[in-house]
Amino acid sequence: MLAGFVGLVVGALAVLAFRASERERLAPLEQPEPELPPGVSGVLAVLRSAAVVLDVGDGVVKATPAAYAFGLVRGHDLAHPELREMVAEARRLGLVREQELELARGPLGRAKIFVYARVAPLGSDLVLVLVDDRTESRRVEEIRRDFVANISHELKTPIGALRLLAEAVSDASDDPDAVRHFAARMEREAVRLTTLVQEIIDLSRLQVADALHQPEPVTVDDVVAEAVDRVSLAAQRKRVEVSVGGDHGAVVYGDHNLLVTAVRNLVDNAIAYSPEATRVSVTVRRAGGLVELGVSDQGYGIAPADQERIFERFYRVDPARSRATGGTGLGLSIVKHVAANHGGEVTVWSVEGEGSTFTLRMPDSAQRLRPFPQERPAEPLTTTGPRLGADHKESPA
Repeated sequence: MLAGFVGLVVGALAVLAFRASERERLAPLEQPEPELPPGVSGVLAVLRSAAVVLDVGDGVVKATPAAYAFGLVRGHDLAHPELREMVAEARRLGLVREQELELARGPLGRAKIFVYARVAPLGSDLVLVLVDDRTESRRVEEIRRDFVANISHELKTPIGALRLLAEAVSDASDDPDAVRHFAARMEREAVRLTTLVQEIIDLSRLQVADALHQPEPVTVDDVVAEAVDRVSLAAQRKRVEVSVGGDHGAVVYGDHNLLVTAVRNLVDNAIAYSPEATRVSVTVRRAGGLVELGVSDQGYGIAPADQERIFERFYRVDPARSRATGGTGLGLSIVKHVAANHGGEVTVWSVEGEGSTFTLRMPDSAQRLRPFPQERPAEPLTTTGPRLGADHKESPA
């Protein structure tokens, strides 16, 4: 019995030893992780570029968080074949390779990112990949290029008209009526050209980061009064009544002249795109720490598809009507930038055939809640067009 027991124990030990040796034989050999040259990890930690270090088999040894955020690394491999091709070329030639690339933002969809990639051998086996995201700079460059192209086109129209009108005046020098007619046309084109140049200057100034580097308290009542006064002649020509109402005494921090420009553009647009003998209302409300300045008209309204683009530079809902009214396509873009520079926003609510309401919202300068001052009396508005009020706030902006 003792001999049998000993034999059983020996057999069990032999089986365990055999299974252990088989597991060791079948298990993949663990390759030691390649060591980075001294100081490389510290340098990668402070780089603004997305960085990836690859081993001799192009497996990822180390990758910075930015590399994962840009989608350059998935699992233990580079995600983009363009980068893998640069790595192979750098290994083959033993040289640094640099290239601008357009890469897919992710495995799905068509979104792209624009990057500047540099690949360099790092020691005998490792390769370093550095990628700088230039998507934003590319977008800004495209905007600047489009802006210059649009400016060239917009300037060419009135300048060409002035040249033709000048020739017409010269040819009609013996006809006083024709000279007066062409001279009036020249004056209109000159005014349009002057307005365009001034709005380009205003927009350029607004795009400077420190356009409001010394904001001051601005009384909204004064802004509205000056803006309405500047468009009074245009309103009289079309017999459009401009009424002002709402809360009195609102104050915001910012630039008085820029705010007058923004409100004037809104009121001027409301007059230009309204039929004759209608009404435009300017309403000021203070609520929730904000000053809301709404400009409502009883005009033609704006289609939903156009509402998404009307704040783009040079975008016109109706180019023919805009040119007839002398519009430059920059007014609402200026309003958007003024609102942004004052920590606010501008939104639009509109129904085709009924009218539109543009609302400029800015932080109230009041440091604590207090009762509103007495409201300024305003004439009752007709119900034909939209108004800034409780009903309007429920409408999608």
